[in-house]
Amino acid sequence: MKIQIINGPNLNLVGTREPSVYGDQNFDSFLEEIKKKYPKEDIHYFQTNVEGEIINKLHETGFNFDGIILNAGGYTHTSVAIHDAIAAIASPVIEVHLSNIYAREDFRHTSLITSKCRGLIAGFGINGYTMAIDALLNSKK
Repeated sequence: MKIQIINGPNLNLVGTREPSVYGDQNFDSFLEEIKKKYPKEDIHYFQTNVEGEIINKLHETGFNFDGIILNAGGYTHTSVAIHDAIAAIASPVIEVHLSNIYAREDFRHTSLITSKCRGLIAGFGINGYTMAIDALLNSKK
């Protein structure tokens, strides 16, 4: 299975940014663990702080990947353009958040992208990505 992970703004700081909220493991080391855990899967990773680059990556991978795992970061709550990009592609998208967005500030309780995603995983830290991979694998059975 070909899977694209897309992380949005500030997620390049996972491991150092607010460890009490986002954990203390950086994403690069976690990505190595994921690739070891799922050696038969073709897992790609992309991180950007730029909204348009997220949209471009969705367009680029959204017709030839078996699934996309998207943590749009703060754009989750603001980007109609990312919502529309998800709606326009064929690959299923699973929305992931490290923290429980519903236990945080009120503005984080609204996701503009969830309605176009296959599912939402929030509040399980970095392990949410593993849960998303398992969900994509189970949907192919």
